[in-house]
Amino acid sequence: MPMTITEKILAAHAGTDQVVPGELINAKVDLVLGNDITAPVAIKEFNKIGSADVFDRERIALVPDHFTPNKDIKSAEQSKMIREFAREHQIVNYFDVGRMGIEHCLLPEQGLVGPGDLVIGADSHTCTYGALGAFSTGMGSTDIAAAMALGYTWLKVPESIKFVFEGELKPWVGGKDLILRIIGDIGVDGALYKALEFTGPTIENLSMDGRFSMCNMAIEAGAKNGLVPPDEITRAYVEGRYRRPYRFYQSDPDAEYAKVYKYDASKIEPQVAFPHLPENSRAVSEAGHVEIDQSVIGSCTNGRIEDMREAAKVLKGKKVHRNVRLIILPGTQDIYLQALEAGLIEAFVRAGAAVSTPTCGPCLGGHMGVLAGGERCIATTNRNFVGRMGHIESEVYLSNPAVAAASAILGRIAGPWEVK
Repeated sequence: MPMTITEKILAAHAGTDQVVPGELINAKVDLVLGNDITAPVAIKEFNKIGSADVFDRERIALVPDHFTPNKDIKSAEQSKMIREFAREHQIVNYFDVGRMGIEHCLLPEQGLVGPGDLVIGADSHTCTYGALGAFSTGMGSTDIAAAMALGYTWLKVPESIKFVFEGELKPWVGGKDLILRIIGDIGVDGALYKALEFTGPTIENLSMDGRFSMCNMAIEAGAKNGLVPPDEITRAYVEGRYRRPYRFYQSDPDAEYAKVYKYDASKIEPQVAFPHLPENSRAVSEAGHVEIDQSVIGSCTNGRIEDMREAAKVLKGKKVHRNVRLIILPGTQDIYLQALEAGLIEAFVRAGAAVSTPTCGPCLGGHMGVLAGGERCIATTNRNFVGRMGHIESEVYLSNPAVAAASAILGRIAGPWEVK
């Protein structure tokens, strides 16, 4: 029976030859993830279970990244709970301040996720790791608690939707623009509990960082997971990095899909998603005159080194508009160091940006850039819901790093080609 990549990975982890969409399975997990918001809830539930220990101290990752460095007493208490749990159970992959990063940037970088894996995390953007050819998805903290104890989880096998991209990308267009275009076309509920498979010559030439951006926002279309078929770009990324044997799965040529969408990528411009939904996307040339108060470059969507380089290309030798606050958050300590060694941090600071230690920070209205009522922010983050970054009367516009950088310079939403 022909199967998609998603179905093949789930079948392998369920210990069966085949699965079909809609089937309920018990599947072995390769990695379980929690952060400083979700892990404390999972830890409380884990303790209720009465399990003596975790199923595998090397297959659990705890990353306090949302409110860290701690913004207040409550966040400090949450981080303390994770720290003590990690010490008690000798969790190998616990990352504290100075070693941590934004979780979905950090785990691939550290070689903790790889092709063919089944990864679950108590964070909706766990779907990021599909860029490596893995099945990864977010779950609630109670499910995570059970998985930490048992090493298994239950799943309903999703149907798959295929997106085929052909054509050469225009300058300043990347993975963020492709996924915003998809969400703009199908809507935030256009792929409820579906697997999104991104394919075609354009994707085959897309960098790993671009692939991470695309899979990261699969959840913004309501999807269960997003996935790119693994190839030589994947292999180059995981070789010497991933810690376990891995396997490349490919969809069968005659696998069944719920829908297939085809795009001429050469016609796609940099996108901007207007408030208050990621589906409100349009070409930046159609944005009109929208003045901004803040620009944020970073997050688990666009906080990688390629994103830092793209922003620096626009910002170098320029100045941030006097009415704009530009906040830049490298995704991990290693990305921060790469940016420092390449002179990108100096370019950011000289331009008038504030550069932060890795943290989710303003993405979820946590800290390091919360918006006041009536303020507008353009951000490389993944969500622009009402009140997402602060006051319910603030507005968030989503874009790629080049657009966010150009907008910071000109004080309004702008394309990078407008910066002289």
